[in-house]
Amino acid sequence: MRLIKISRKTRLEHRHTVKMGAFDTKVTYIKQTLLNLIPLKTLHKYRETYYGKIKDCEDCVLAK
Repeated sequence: MRLIKISRKTRLEHRHTVKMGAFDTKVTYIKQTLLNLIPLKTLHKYRETYYGKIKDCEDCVLAK
């Protein structure tokens, strides 16, 4: 039995960019978890654009 697992989850988030303004997008998080219960750290997060291109989430700012 493995103690540390890698999990991938997608959720809807509100984002904001200078060119597009505010929009909703699906963001996928790749997390490292202990016993599939306790999250240890986020390894990577990315989003897919309308045209199918994969982008890193560092180029857009959260809108609040």
